[in-house]
Amino acid sequence: MPRSTVPADFYHADTYAAEASVGFMMRRVLLSMVQETGRRLEPHGITHAQWQPLLKLLLGKASTVAELARELEMDPGATTRLLDRLEAKGLCRRIRSATDRRVVNVELTPEGEQVAQHIPRALSEVMNYHLAGFSKSEWLALKGYLHRMLDNGEAFRQEP
Repeated sequence: MPRSTVPADFYHADTYAAEASVGFMMRRVLLSMVQETGRRLEPHGITHAQWQPLLKLLLGKASTVAELARELEMDPGATTRLLDRLEAKGLCRRIRSATDRRVVNVELTPEGEQVAQHIPRALSEVMNYHLAGFSKSEWLALKGYLHRMLDNGEAFRQEP
């Protein structure tokens, strides 16, 4: 739960500058992380869009097309097209459920598992590089602040 439901008073329409906003800075940091992760995973033949489902499968966070779509917050059609590309690369395979024909299971191939093993290392390196110079307490505080912002955003969406 958010600590307060009263909005802050830090930004004002008459003085608002996008490049000085927290959202703009977070977006730039995220873009930097995405680009660097892509650069580190490119030698393994996967793109930014492709590493995400591979990691979900590797970690057991999803095992069906529908679960992957939910986990990736993607349209099921877009998820199917993404899986088409991964399957064409030989990194995963889809298997229709024997008990429910509506369910399509997804699993990593041995090659997909080998490629997916590189993802956690790349992500850890990228995160640590972006956190260079932070103390552990600063890192924990940053995570706490971001969680609070997420909670506030969720509470804001729930308002009538």
